Amino acid sequence: MKCGVHMMIRVALSIASLAPSLALAQGHDDGKQVYAQCSACHSVDGSTGVGPSLSGIVGRESGSAAGFRYSRAMKGSSIVWDEKSLDAFIADPQKVVPGNVMPFAGVADPKQRADLIAYLQTLK
Repeated sequence: MKCGVHMMIRVALSIASLAPSLALAQGHDDGKQVYAQCSACHSVDGSTGVGPSLSGIVGRESGSAAGFRYSRAMKGSSIVWDEKSLDAFIADPQKVVPGNVMPFAGVADPKQRADLIAYLQTLK
């Protein structure tokens, strides 16, 4: 009887230890779907299009990706893109960087923003 209880406890602990990585994977997958809204202008492969590539955006200073011509507002904002700054910007780009020329109203849903940021963090 003791062996059965110990085995169940071990299985439960193993499953519990996987929960954070499963949540990250789920956020990443959901974020990739949210990214579809961005893909018309932003690549994830380093190439520049209508907008700069989002590859390596986490940790990068705003207005600094090589090969893209940024607005004065974006170049002058001096934001380092991290979870907090990306969340605020994705929620309301014009509020965070007034005068930026990105024609995007933002993502209101906090979970969608978190999922998108989880996806962006994987882009190196």
